[in-house]
Amino acid sequence: MSVMVNAFASVPAHMAVTAQAAQFIETVGFADLPAEAIRIGTRCVLDGLGLYVAGSEETSVRLLIDEAAETGGRADALLLGRPGVKVPAAQAARVLGTAGHAHDWDDSQVSVDPDHIYGLLTHPTIPALSGALVAAQMLGGVSGERFMLAFLTGFEVECKMSEWMLPQHYMRGFHSSGTVGTFGAFAAAAKLMGLSGQRLRHGFGIAASLAAGIRCNFGTMTKPLHVGRASENGVTAALLAARGFTADPNALDGPWGFFAVHGGGVGEAKLAQGFGRPWSIVDPGVSIKPYPCGVLTHPTIDLMLKLVSENGIVADTIETVTVHAGTNILKPIRYPIAANHLQAKFSLPAALSMIALARQAGKREFSDGFVGSEAMQAMQRRIRTELDPEIERQGFDKMRSRITIRLKTGAEVAGSADERYRGGPENPLSDAELVAKVRSCCDGVLSAPAQDRLVEAAWTVTRAPDAAHLAELLADA
Repeated sequence: MSVMVNAFASVPAHMAVTAQAAQFIETVGFADLPAEAIRIGTRCVLDGLGLYVAGSEETSVRLLIDEAAETGGRADALLLGRPGVKVPAAQAARVLGTAGHAHDWDDSQVSVDPDHIYGLLTHPTIPALSGALVAAQMLGGVSGERFMLAFLTGFEVECKMSEWMLPQHYMRGFHSSGTVGTFGAFAAAAKLMGLSGQRLRHGFGIAASLAAGIRCNFGTMTKPLHVGRASENGVTAALLAARGFTADPNALDGPWGFFAVHGGGVGEAKLAQGFGRPWSIVDPGVSIKPYPCGVLTHPTIDLMLKLVSENGIVADTIETVTVHAGTNILKPIRYPIAANHLQAKFSLPAALSMIALARQAGKREFSDGFVGSEAMQAMQRRIRTELDPEIERQGFDKMRSRITIRLKTGAEVAGSADERYRGGPENPLSDAELVAKVRSCCDGVLSAPAQDRLVEAAWTVTRAPDAAHLAELLADA
């Protein structure tokens, strides 16, 4: 039995979440990490590093890089995209967090709770990884084991808070990766900085008041900024708490606490579970995305690829495509015709048009040039979505959809999406597929030797004498 589990054996089931979270951060050690958590965590670190590189090309991220460089300040951490330039920790975290989420290609938390809605759950890696990476540079000499422990601590706190929160949070229009992600970044930074006692509790209070992000900004530059701000605000909360800045030490709990104000409270039956029992990264797991768009589209994209490939269908032979799904997919994936790559990330007609035209939907296809092309705009107009009452009745705990392709000959091809979606715990990307994804993220940004160094550093991160080296390998981006 691990040290962490023993430490929590006497924690009362009714202990408030703030107290549970603070005790977890203070007491958890590297020896408490299951080997499987370290294995999956290493994959998530590799994925996240590739996403930082991919995001560094985005216009939104370049704007933030310029803003950070021109603002200046204390030289805490390297600024992505500006080799040798260092900026204050919070500014560096904002850029990293936005870059990591810029393509909407970052991993997704998994839940087996039938009351959950896909989309409610967070993208856990980028806030926690950004917080850990910036803090490691600021402190210096952080070993790979300490770095992995901080990252997985932030990941766990973020996922459990997301799991315990009631679905009203998402239904009211909050974006969980921007709100709950703040606590992932805070917990990771706080772990490395050694915050404890009341300062750690106050840090949660500061983070609770900074957490924000609303879903109306999906399909715009501000959607990835939610994760950038979560990373920035989490680091800011840790820095202020370390200086003695105060807040409510029980800010997650009570009628005016984070959970109540943001989402109507928590699922009381879940609170006895505690943090790290089990580790969410292991059970129920995490999904590493194969496509740079909202995960709600992924099973449908894979189905479209299967149908056109197995039946030899080319775009010119397609009369119409109808996607049948429930409101859990159709409401957030809301653009009937995507005009640019940001809207395409939340558009089934856009994603399926990419498959019809190119047999793939990657970084090249999710670009303004490709999305705005005449062929893409025409193809999207042949694809429509319909609410399926039967799928709706099955609930929102799975991503369910089906497709009917009507050909110009009058023939029809149809199928249903596999609920064991590619990239999820039941059908994960192989290590080779993950490396291929990371290389596609780095294509045109890092040279092949630089990509090799980045991949090797990620795979061996727990043996690193100084985890800040990871940030140096990103500098060429």
